[in-house]
Amino acid sequence: MVQVPQRFTDLTSATLKDDELHFQLPDPEDEQIPELEFQRQVDTVWRVCDRFDLQTDIWRGRILRVVRNREKRGGDHRGSGFLHWLQEREISKSQAYSLIEIANSADTLLDKEYLDPATVERFSKGAFIETAQAAPEVQQLISESARNGDRITRREVRQMADEWTAMTSDLLPVEVKEKATTQTIPTRYLAPLVRELEKLPESHQKFLGQELVQNPDTDTLKQVTAEARYLAKYLAAAAQVQALGQGSFDLELALEEALRLDCLNSTAELVNQAAQLEQTMVKLYTTWKRLNSLAEQLYLDSGSSTPHLRSLLNSLNGLAGEVMEVQLGNPENNGTSRTIRLKVLSDLE
Repeated sequence: MVQVPQRFTDLTSATLKDDELHFQLPDPEDEQIPELEFQRQVDTVWRVCDRFDLQTDIWRGRILRVVRNREKRGGDHRGSGFLHWLQEREISKSQAYSLIEIANSADTLLDKEYLDPATVERFSKGAFIETAQAAPEVQQLISESARNGDRITRREVRQMADEWTAMTSDLLPVEVKEKATTQTIPTRYLAPLVRELEKLPESHQKFLGQELVQNPDTDTLKQVTAEARYLAKYLAAAAQVQALGQGSFDLELALEEALRLDCLNSTAELVNQAAQLEQTMVKLYTTWKRLNSLAEQLYLDSGSSTPHLRSLLNSLNGLAGEVMEVQLGNPENNGTSRTIRLKVLSDLE
C-alpha cells in the first residue's frame, strides 16, 4: 500500500463543502466597502486560489509520476501505456511532464530543507516554480524571507536571483558592487550586464570592465550592457558567416575600430544580416532543388490525359528553371512593381 506523504496536506484556508471551494467575495455594487478594503478581500481570496492551484499541481504531478513509473516497469518501456492514460484524461504530454517537474521540484526543495512546508503557503505558483529553478544560495535566501512572513511572488524571486548573480559575479568591478550595496546603482541593472558579459571572451570582458571602473554610474552601466549585447551578437554572427572566413582581415581589429567609431551596433547588425543572407541562400537552393525534383517526377507521371496538371507545371516554370523569377509589388502599378530574377550557377559546371 502506498503511503501518502504528509507534506502539502493543508496549504489553504478556503472552506471545502461538497468537494468544492467556497469563498465569501465582496459585493462589487456595495459602495459602503472602501476601495482599500475591497482590494484586500479580493487579494486574499486570490492568494488562496493561487496556493490551492499550486498544491493541486504538485499532487497531480506526483500522481502522473507514479503512473508513468508504473507503466515503465510493467509496460513496453516506450511509454505507450502512459500516453494512453494521458489521452483518456485529455492531458497533453507536455502538460504532464510540466506537472511532474513541479512535483519533482517540490520534493527536492523539501528533502534538501531549503523550504519549510509551513511557509509554502506564502508562495504564488509562479514564484514556487522560479524558486525550484534558482541556485541553491538563492533558494536559501528566499526560504529565509518566507520564514520571516514575507509574501513571495515571481518578481521577488527574480529580484533575489538577480541580486545574488550580480553581487557574486567576478565580472563586475568592486567599484560597481560597492555602489550597488549602497543603492547608488540599482541592482536590477547588474544581472542583465553579467548575463551579457558571460557570453564574451575574457579580453572583451576586461575592456568593458575598464569603462565601468572609470565611470561607475547607472548611465555607463546601461551603455556597457548594450555594448556587451552587440559584441555577443557580433561574435555569434561572425562565426556563422562563411564569407568572413575567406577574407584576409583581422576580425578583432575590425571590432576594435567599430568600438572606436561608436558604430558597434551597425557593425553587429551588418554581420548578423550577412549570416541570415547566407542561411537564406542555402535554404533557397535546397528548396529550388526539391521543387525541380518534384516537377520532373510529376511531368513523367502525367501526360495528355492530364492537361490541368501540365498547365500547373507550365505555370511554375518561372521558379523551377535555371532562372527564378518573382514579381515584387503590384504588377499593375509600374511605379512600385519590380521583377526579381535569380540565376542558379552550379560550381560543377
